[in-house]
Amino acid sequence: MILGKTSPTDVNLHPMKYKWAYELYNQAVRNSWFPHEIALGEDLADWKSMTSDERFAVQFLMSFFNPAELIVNRTLALGVYPYLKSPECHLYLAKQMFEEANHCVAFEYVLETFPLDRSKVYDTHLELPSMQRKEAFINQYLTRMTEQSLDIETTEGKKDFIRNLVAYNIVMEGIWFYSGFMVALSFRQRNQLRNFGSLINWVLRDESLHLKFGIQLIHTVLEENAELLTAEFAEEIRNIIIEGVDLEVNYNKDMFPKGILGLNADYVNQYVQYVADRRLEELGLEAHFGVTNPAKWMSTATDVFELVNFFEQQNTSYEVDAHGHKGEKKDLPAQTGDKKEE
Repeated sequence: MILGKTSPTDVNLHPMKYKWAYELYNQAVRNSWFPHEIALGEDLADWKSMTSDERFAVQFLMSFFNPAELIVNRTLALGVYPYLKSPECHLYLAKQMFEEANHCVAFEYVLETFPLDRSKVYDTHLELPSMQRKEAFINQYLTRMTEQSLDIETTEGKKDFIRNLVAYNIVMEGIWFYSGFMVALSFRQRNQLRNFGSLINWVLRDESLHLKFGIQLIHTVLEENAELLTAEFAEEIRNIIIEGVDLEVNYNKDMFPKGILGLNADYVNQYVQYVADRRLEELGLEAHFGVTNPAKWMSTATDVFELVNFFEQQNTSYEVDAHGHKGEKKDLPAQTGDKKEE
């Protein structure tokens, strides 16, 4: 069983039971990158020509992303890692925690480079109701994972684990983060902030693996614990995701009080609903919103079948081998059988 209290035998990598986690760890190692490899200062010329509403959107994104990466890191350390017996999962989670820290430093690099109001960025998530509600949503599930009364070997304890996993991985990483990625990459679609777009691509490449790990972990727990497979629990999971979408809708209204060229709250929120439907389907649930993707150019970042190979389709990507030797930048062919945007 993948869930439970660890024992001395749980530090033996072999015989390996969850090879998928070890494969994701090795891929994550090959994806390693560092923020200052990107010449972000070259985007300052674009910054000077941007409108105040465009600059506000970037600053708003940083206000969310900067603390959000550390919230995910805390959730992994306190709410996921201690309850898994699998050493291969522990390897992957250790790499993911480094990546979340690396993303936080990457967004610090953005704050150091662009002339943003850093004190405002740091304080917004503590003051703005729409951001406060998002963080409270995540923390309510994490708090439960740290209570002494939680017993991971009981049915209710396993449900608590799944609830937390859905909240931070499916909702936060798989929906909220992708909403922000789309907004950030929309500037590059207009030939603005191209290096900032490259940085977001590298973050997105990591997040695609985080999402794949989380979805596989949810499926594994459900497969090993048939008592969790009830219509009532499925509906509860569905409602957690829908609640997360509602929170993001209100957040995006604050990001776009007036809208910017080619982008407004309604456009972004339709994209959020589209992504949420994909996440529901990936969990084996029916789509809820039934909307089309308004940002077709983001299709490879919202379809999980292409999503898990997203790093193979980016000119800005490079890989290192498992021994830490950097490889040349290269385009790798997309795998056959990927689901295409209809």
